[in-house]
Amino acid sequence: MDNNQQCNTEECYAQKIQESANHLFATMAKRVSPEDLARVHEAYELAAKAHSKQRRKTGEPYIIHPVAVARIIAEELELGANPVIAALLHDVVEDTDFTIDDIRARFGDDVAFLVGVVTKQKKDKYDFSQQVDNFRQILASVQFDIRAILIKLADRLHNMRTLDSMRPDKQMKIAGETDYFYAPLANRLGLYHVKSELENLSFRYRCPREYAALDARLQKEKAEKDASIKAFCDKVQQLLADAGISVRIEIRYRTLYSIWRKMQSSECDFQHIDDKHYTRIIYNTEGIEQEKWMSLRIYSVLTDSFKERPGSVANYINAPKENGYQSFHVKLLNAQGVWEEVHISSERMTRNSRLGCAAERTEENVKSWLEKFKAVLQDVAYHNKEMEYMDGVTASFYNDDIMVFTPKGQSVILPKGATALDFAYEILNNDGQHAIYARINGKLASVITVLHRGDCVEIGTDKNATPDPDWIAHVLTYRAKRNLRAYIALQPTAEYKRCTQCHPLPGDEVIGFKAADGTITMHKRNCHEAIRLASQYGDSIVSVNFEENNSLLYPVSIHIRGIDRYHLLRDIIDCITEKQNLSITKLATATIDHIVECTIDFPVHSAGELQEAINSIAEIPNVDEVYRTSLDQ
Repeated sequence: MDNNQQCNTEECYAQKIQESANHLFATMAKRVSPEDLARVHEAYELAAKAHSKQRRKTGEPYIIHPVAVARIIAEELELGANPVIAALLHDVVEDTDFTIDDIRARFGDDVAFLVGVVTKQKKDKYDFSQQVDNFRQILASVQFDIRAILIKLADRLHNMRTLDSMRPDKQMKIAGETDYFYAPLANRLGLYHVKSELENLSFRYRCPREYAALDARLQKEKAEKDASIKAFCDKVQQLLADAGISVRIEIRYRTLYSIWRKMQSSECDFQHIDDKHYTRIIYNTEGIEQEKWMSLRIYSVLTDSFKERPGSVANYINAPKENGYQSFHVKLLNAQGVWEEVHISSERMTRNSRLGCAAERTEENVKSWLEKFKAVLQDVAYHNKEMEYMDGVTASFYNDDIMVFTPKGQSVILPKGATALDFAYEILNNDGQHAIYARINGKLASVITVLHRGDCVEIGTDKNATPDPDWIAHVLTYRAKRNLRAYIALQPTAEYKRCTQCHPLPGDEVIGFKAADGTITMHKRNCHEAIRLASQYGDSIVSVNFEENNSLLYPVSIHIRGIDRYHLLRDIIDCITEKQNLSITKLATATIDHIVECTIDFPVHSAGELQEAINSIAEIPNVDEVYRTSLDQ
């Protein structure tokens, strides 16, 4: 490149930077004092000087990035002067010779604090990893001020918008962080548009071919359905105008990532995914108290002319999502026989959906969410030996939530897909450890039953009951995961693996075989697999001591054959439950020509306890034979 070309390129960059900065200044001039606007100008000048010799991976002057982040803060999140100043300076301390003290001296403690939070701390040794320590630093700011997190999200958003210049491995790293941490965080803060864009950009860089294929299909569908969607919107607009209701209508297509995620969860292809778009009807009112009335009026007018899909109404005005989202949803049948998803929202709701916790920012506006989130962070930090820190935090981030109720009408917000067990831990805390059943809308159900929006849930407990270790796979919330993991960690673990063919019990004659990785598998001495191993790998035989442990139970199965009579089954069950104090997990019985065949599964502590049960059952009148059989696999 010759000097003239270089000069032209630099002139082009300079013009681009100045235009972007001017947009920022014009935006801020509308809502801050002249004094604060002067501080924004000063911050820009400092950032431009500090980064003057730096370039981005794209080859552009580095100052383009902080100006872009500041514009996101000013224009898309509508924050005040100090966050905008901090956004302009957010990389100055990390990448240049300027210090936090320099920032504090020129712009005050508040700006210095915000810059400090978003500056990555360089350490010789990280507590977890550089990425996790950075996440922890960001989340710690929640306890003081939400604005620091918003700056970090704006920083991440611009980085994702300009990720093309990165190597594929760096793209995967940054996209992975975004999908795992930043997008869910944006969602929990109610920043729906930021969350959606971050998810979609992450998908684009993680799976470019799949993204491109979906994009081509969506563009084709848009072209095919454009006329019918427009006809539906025109009719809606006319119906409401005839009723004297002024609205504006938007067609919003869901992101490719959202469509892809629904394809995965529904296990179907693109063609069979519904609701790739929705129609948003936006109205204006004099005050918040009129919003529900206006939403219902619009709903009434539309359902006088369109068929409504039964059960499709979702009233998020009375019951907002935990991130603050409000709207009134319904599905209406269009002229082509297709259900159209319709969102009825006020201008205030629409703005809040975009700005989330940054909208109408008052202490009360975000206090309840912040208090809950801070409690989770403190709890995770305290218990992080039992649970990975980031797993604990991200368990409190979820893409969508549902509201369910106790029988007394107390509302409980849970992640979509949560079970009655999640509910138990949310309302009963540690008493969730003693949950044994649920009643969902009055109907008896297992505690691992998935809940749905609006369910009324009651939890039955028994102080002697303990959790099933398998429950850990059936909970989503942080509180449930932490309590279950803590319980499982306290349980004794078997010293040896048990053969999956002979299922040895404490008290059986056993032998062990040591594998190359050091694990020892126990077998009964008469096990066919043990005999085979002994004949070929005799040097791997080791002595094992398999003693009874009152805390450990082992599943067994017995088969009973006898002559049918009145109360025979009751007597058999009594031998196990009353005499042995054991719990039956499965029972199958059949009677043919007065001959009873019965199989019972139950857990025992030892071979001796099993033999006692067998001997007791064998003494029952009309029982002909009873023996241990193989467990169902």
